[in-house]
Amino acid sequence: MSLHEVNQGIHKHKKTMRIGRGVGSGKGKTSGKGHKGQLARAGWKGLSIFQGGGSPLVRRVPKRGFTNSFALTIANVNISEFQDLFEAGEEVSIETLQGKGLLKKRFDLLKVLGNGELTKKLNVSAHRFSEAAKEKIEKAGGTATVVPGRTPVAEKQAATRAAKKADPKNAGKKSGAKKS
Repeated sequence: MSLHEVNQGIHKHKKTMRIGRGVGSGKGKTSGKGHKGQLARAGWKGLSIFQGGGSPLVRRVPKRGFTNSFALTIANVNISEFQDLFEAGEEVSIETLQGKGLLKKRFDLLKVLGNGELTKKLNVSAHRFSEAAKEKIEKAGGTATVVPGRTPVAEKQAATRAAKKADPKNAGKKSGAKKS
């Protein structure tokens, strides 16, 4: 491919095909719909799973389980990757890992796994640590700091209930009720 061929055949302002405008237009008479039949009728829309009247694959395949839409996405990083990317005494955090290109996708929590060896003293901050990772980081003379993650809704609700019970001013009042 040459440079002059890159944009060949690309038209920015291509005219739309006017259908049903005479035989000479190339899309006249039946307007590209063929002769008769269900597809030629006005207003017909087929299901995306329609397979010619037979039982569609989507309905034939057995369904099991469910997808938890509230599940947290956890990014995993092994200790062996710290060995190559960081110098001794350096701080390893979510921001530094993203800066070095280890964490590229979106995630909710970061977990450090203990695969590989670590000889450098590093201060590692993450949401979770495996037992092996924590042990290897501390054995090398570093620290493993747990960063707080997202608070679950159930915990927030429990905290607000506890705060309401502890507050004597709001004990007898109903929330949302107006004084008259």
